[in-house]
Parts: sequence; C-alpha cells; structure tokens
Amino acid sequence: MQKYSVQKYQPKLKKQWDEFIANSKNATFLFQRDFMDYHQDRFDDYSLMVYNNHSLFAVLPANRNDNQIYSHQGLSYGGFLLKTDSKFQDVLNAFKTCLMYLSEHQIENFELKLLPKIYCKLPSDEIDYLLFKTQAQISRRDISAVIDLKNPLKINSSNRKRNLKKAKSNHIEVKEVDTFKAFFDAILIPNLKERYETLPTHSIEEITLLKEKFPKQIRQFNAYYNAEVIAGVTIFETKNVAHAQYISTMNSKKDLAGLDAIFDKLINTVFNNKHYFSFGISNENKGQQINQGLLKWKESFGARAVVHDFYKINTKNYNFLNDVMI
Repeated sequence: MQKYSVQKYQPKLKKQWDEFIANSKNATFLFQRDFMDYHQDRFDDYSLMVYNNHSLFAVLPANRNDNQIYSHQGLSYGGFLLKTDSKFQDVLNAFKTCLMYLSEHQIENFELKLLPKIYCKLPSDEIDYLLFKTQAQISRRDISAVIDLKNPLKINSSNRKRNLKKAKSNHIEVKEVDTFKAFFDAILIPNLKERYETLPTHSIEEITLLKEKFPKQIRQFNAYYNAEVIAGVTIFETKNVAHAQYISTMNSKKDLAGLDAIFDKLINTVFNNKHYFSFGISNENKGQQINQGLLKWKESFGARAVVHDFYKINTKNYNFLNDVMI
C-alpha cells in the first residue's frame, strides 16, 4: 500500500536532494542546493520533500515570507519536481499530500511558478491539470523569447545581416572566458545602473562562486575589438536549453556589433546541438507589460514567445482532488 509523507528540507538531506534533482524529469541545475543556497541568508527556506513509502518521489523548492509560501524567490523558475518514471496518479497523491501538509501548518496560500516546458526532459504536465482541479489562479504570466534550434526560422532581419557583416569587417573576436570581472565591471553593471537604476541579480563574487560550483553549466562569452571587451553574454546551460542570463554591450561601441558576433557563434556553433536557445523574458511590472523594443530585438534573431506561468493556490483546495480518478 502506498503511503505519502512530507518532510521539510534540512541540510543533512543535501545529498539525497541533489541526487534526486540530477535524475528528475523536470529539473535543472538551478535546483541543486549549491545553487539555491548561495544566497540562503536572504531567504527563509521552506523546501519540501515528498516521499512515497520512504522513497523520495517529488521535491518543492520554496521559501517562506511571513505566512506565505512561494516557489523559491531566488530562482528564475520553480515547479513541483518529479521522478523520471512518475505516473499521473502518483503525482496526484503527492501533490495532494503536499497541499495538505501546507494547510495543516497554517499556510493558506501558496504561490507556485512553473518550470517553462522547454526545460523538461520528459512530458511533465501533470501539475498543470492539478492546478486546474484545485482552482488555482494565474497571478502572473511572462513570455520568454526562444529559438527552436531543431526548427529554426529563416532570419529576414536586415539589421541582423548588416550587423553581422559589420562585426566581421571590424574583426570582432568572440571568446569564452572563465572570469566575469571585465564584462560585469566595464559593461553590465554600468548599463543596468544607467538604464534601470539596478544591479545584476548576481554580484561578481556570487556568479564567480556559482561558476566554480557549476563550471560546465555557467559560461561567459565576450566580444573583443582590438583586445578590448565590448560586449558579453552569460549563459546558463541545461540539457535542452542554452539560456542567456545576462546580455549587454558597451554603449560607445554598440555600432561594432559585438552582440551580433556573439549570438552568431552561440546559436550556430557552440549550442547548435541544443533544442532551444533562450533570450529570457522582456516583461516588466510583474508581467503586466512588455518592453516592445527589447522583444522586437530578440525576435529579430528568430526567437518566438514561450510562456512562464505563476499560480496562486488555496491549500485547502486539496479536497478538490478527491474525485479526480473514477
């Protein structure tokens, strides 16, 4: 007889957690504890582990803020992460048990952000149906601009073609480097301060630490003109997706088309074996608006929209899952 139970994550369970993430059908390296915990001082971790007869079946990366539980707010995406061979009824029972646990611990609402489907290793839409059954409400919806590298669109943008010729005529050199300092200090940080009065999500120290932990997944590509860095792209690489985490170019050298040179190499050479190349979101104001110019620029490379959904769930609605199977 199957028996489901929930346990709150503890550091002593790190090895079990990480092994599960490595073999989950809908997880990436961002859910490894070394990635989640680099900023643990900023979040009250409330990650949950769901067991089926003492065997780990699902995990929920989350944090607590007052009496509210969120898909971990230090991560770009979240989800209810599952075993590779999980079947629907088992997911139903595990998710119901998770909601019951939260309800019993006086957590009335839970905000879940889903993993965009491009990151899933196998079909993983069980949770989408269960959100429908529990009457979860969409609280936010972003769109990411993504190229399907298995079925790419023909690029008709005259700007892209012209800029790529310009980059070649300027002898722009694209190199992968192991350090982030030149890109962050000379380009990314000044640009974000000037345009948005903000800083990168990761400090130089943090992204360097994460690179040490995940050297194959976090990669930096810079464009150089006469040995000077003029543009850069930071890539988070997962099984199916090469995601551009940071994109920026030196304003005074923008006409040299350094970014075009970088993306030409990334899309057509370095990551041409991936299924998707992601430029990330172009949303502002919690998904309510889209930066038109930014999205248009991403689409000029052949990228098109993929949604990233956020849901708000009343934990007491676990009762609505009682009549799913007939």
